[in-house]
Amino acid sequence: MPHLVLLYTPDVERDVDVGALCRALADCMLEQRDEAGKAVFPTGGTRVLAYPAAHSAVADGKGDYGFLYANLRMGAGRSQAVHQQVGDNLMHVLRAHLDALLVKRPTGVTLQIDESPGQVFDAKHSSLHPLFNKTS
Repeated sequence: MPHLVLLYTPDVERDVDVGALCRALADCMLEQRDEAGKAVFPTGGTRVLAYPAAHSAVADGKGDYGFLYANLRMGAGRSQAVHQQVGDNLMHVLRAHLDALLVKRPTGVTLQIDESPGQVFDAKHSSLHPLFNKTS
């Protein structure tokens, strides 16, 4: 964790490089620092995944409407200031990649951040973390 999942109407891909958006969002997440200057998110646990909706209905269906929903799920323990900072910075990246689309046609963009207060089960198995946890 953290996982940022993008769900969007497939027509968004006509105007947006979703792969580049994913990379920019992941880079933004990795740049985040808390009040003590410590990385907010672990490099090996940072994931951005994007899925075009197989089926969708947006608004009244009478226009060429698009939508992108971004949901960041992270573990508990970060301050409200960090939540706000991360949200503001991720929204900045989303806007940089999507504002031209919003001008071109009606499109909704939502970013939500959820914090997991207490998992009942959380298992991990990864060969990614050791790549970034090496001490020099």
